[in-house]
Amino acid sequence: MTPPVTTVAEPVTGAPPAGGPPTEPAAPPPLPAVSPPRKVVPKRELRLDLFRGLALWLIFIDHLPANVLTWFTLRNYGFSDATEIFIFISGYTAAFVYGKAMTELGFVVAAARILKRVWQIYVAHVFLFTIFLAEISYVATSFQNPLYSEEMGILDFLKQPDVTIVQALLLRFRPVNMDVLPLYIVLMFFLPPILWLMRRWPDITLGLATLLYAATWQFDLHLTAYPSGAWVFNPYAWQLLFVFGAWCAMGGAKRLSRVLASKVTLWLAAAYLVAAFYVTLTWYTPQLFHTLPKWLEQWMYPIDKPNLDVLRFAHFLALAALTVRFIPRDWPALNSPWLRPLILCGQHSLEIFCIGIFLAFAGYFILAEVSGGAVLHFFVSVTGICIMSAAAWLFSWYKNVASKAGSRTPPDADLAGGDAA
Repeated sequence: MTPPVTTVAEPVTGAPPAGGPPTEPAAPPPLPAVSPPRKVVPKRELRLDLFRGLALWLIFIDHLPANVLTWFTLRNYGFSDATEIFIFISGYTAAFVYGKAMTELGFVVAAARILKRVWQIYVAHVFLFTIFLAEISYVATSFQNPLYSEEMGILDFLKQPDVTIVQALLLRFRPVNMDVLPLYIVLMFFLPPILWLMRRWPDITLGLATLLYAATWQFDLHLTAYPSGAWVFNPYAWQLLFVFGAWCAMGGAKRLSRVLASKVTLWLAAAYLVAAFYVTLTWYTPQLFHTLPKWLEQWMYPIDKPNLDVLRFAHFLALAALTVRFIPRDWPALNSPWLRPLILCGQHSLEIFCIGIFLAFAGYFILAEVSGGAVLHFFVSVTGICIMSAAAWLFSWYKNVASKAGSRTPPDADLAGGDAA
């Protein structure tokens, strides 16, 4: 008797085997679970936060009367200071944050976000101006010392408060130490067209910024201040450093990687920094003053900070070249608790900058009223840094708590208004 013939398809289609009862169709094997692709979030560039926080500390110390910590700030060892660091990093982070938004959302949406951030910084500046003015006026009145009003540059406000308020809203009147935010407001206001050009012709955009910088020196371009004079930081000149930072963020830094890795660049940068250090020594050591050739002094001086002197810009570039070479992105010390206060201050730069302005005048007042010598100077400086660090930790703690609670939190409160990865 011939055995029944079965096919391989029978168990699958549910055909009954010969001589057996009919069976239900076999269930298909379960498909392996496929998880949705996870969005890769780039690791935050902690070096930017570190040096932005360092710049905030140095700006605070430089705004105090000369003390022990003052000798550790950059301006005593070369031509540039913390301002160059601050503006460059601001340009870099602004281009990174809003350049990405312009690519994903288009020019109009990105421009609207930038202008919204400009408005937020402007409001912060007005708030800072109001509280700072009240702080100075209260101290000058309570201690019957009009020198505070004169040294802080608010005498014109006391004489004509109505006119001065209007000029302050136009960014033309500013007390002492309140010049960085107006500069940044102007630079950010023109960021949309800069980014639009930078995304298409980055090198041409940087070239145009360089031409404007040269025209500033050639034709004395500047913005006037009230009641007289010009802006402490000329936007026509300082825009070059801001645009250069944006250019680096938009791919320029990668194209410069071979140049920065060159030994020639290393030795040129080191030689320039040593030469700049020797020149600054002549400012504090009279015995060395006459060692510089006369022709060099005539060519070099004055080293113009308001118009971003070429020597200052070159000094910053030399510092940046050595920094990138010896502090890589994965530098283990970036995760050290010792550097955490600096990084946190850099991640909340707008608030910390405003707090630093308040603390600088408070420290100036204490040092003027109490003669405590170097010990008190050191204590005031360290106390201010500790307060800034504690405030940054509090802002970071609140952000983490709000994030864990599931609420939608705004981007980090740096001056660009977003994360810098």
